[in-house]
Amino acid sequence: MRTTAPAPVTTLSPMLQRLADEHATGALIRDRGTLYLDKGQVVHAESPATPGIDVLLTTGGTLHRDGWWEAVARAGAGQRVGRYLVDSGRVPGGALELCHLGALYDAAFFALAPTRAPARFRYGVSHWIGPVRPVPVDAVQRETLRRRELLERIWPDAVTDSAPLARTDRPVDAPVPPGRRRVLDLVDGMRTASGIAQELGTSAFHVLVGLRRLAAAGLVEAVREPPPPVAPGPIALPEVTTDPDVALLRRLRDALEAL
Repeated sequence: MRTTAPAPVTTLSPMLQRLADEHATGALIRDRGTLYLDKGQVVHAESPATPGIDVLLTTGGTLHRDGWWEAVARAGAGQRVGRYLVDSGRVPGGALELCHLGALYDAAFFALAPTRAPARFRYGVSHWIGPVRPVPVDAVQRETLRRRELLERIWPDAVTDSAPLARTDRPVDAPVPPGRRRVLDLVDGMRTASGIAQELGTSAFHVLVGLRRLAAAGLVEAVREPPPPVAPGPIALPEVTTDPDVALLRRLRDALEAL
C-alpha cells in the first residue's frame, strides 16, 4: 500500500526552525507576538492582536472570571494554571485543550507575520499557563500558511486586517450569516479587526475571515489614511542688491516676461 508523503513545510521563521531542531526551551519574542517552546515544541503563544486564553475561556461561559483569577493566584507562580483549572473541576480537560489550541494557533498566526524587526530568544523562560498540549513547530507553520492562503482566496487586500473599518453604502442584497452579522455590527469606522475580536471575545483569525468576506461582498472597506500634506515649494525671495535701480529694473523685467 502506497502512503502519501507529507507536504514539505515552508519555513516561516528560520530562527524558530533552528530552535525546534535544537529542542530548545524558552520564549521566541517577535514583533507581533511571542511563541513559548518546550524541548523544541510550541506550548503556548500570545499576541496583542488576538484575545488570550483567559478571554476565550471566560467570554464563552466555560469559566467565570473569578475562577480564572483564583487559578492564576493559586497556580501562576508554579506555572500550572492549566492543570489547576482541570484538577479543581472548573474546566473539563477537553475544553481546556480545545481553547488552548485555538489561542495558540490564533496568536501564532500573528506572531509569525512577515516583519523586518529582529526576533530574540530567551532561553529557559516558561509561560504561567503550564503544560497543556504541545504542538510541533511544523504543524504551527503549516497551519499559519494555510490561514494566509485562505485569506488570500477570500479577498486579496490585506489592509482590512489592520486598518480601521467602515461600512459602505452598498445595500445588503442577501442575509448575512449570524457570525458575520455580529462582526458587521461592530464595524464603526474606528475599530480594527483586533478590536472587534477583543470586543467579541473570539478568535481574531475568524474575525479576519468574516471581514474579508464582508469586504468581498462590498459591505465594508478599510478607512484609508489621508495622504500627507504636500510640502510647499521653495519661496522665491527678492534678490538683494546694494543698487536700488538695478533691483527695480530686474523686477520690471520679470514682470514683463510673465505677461
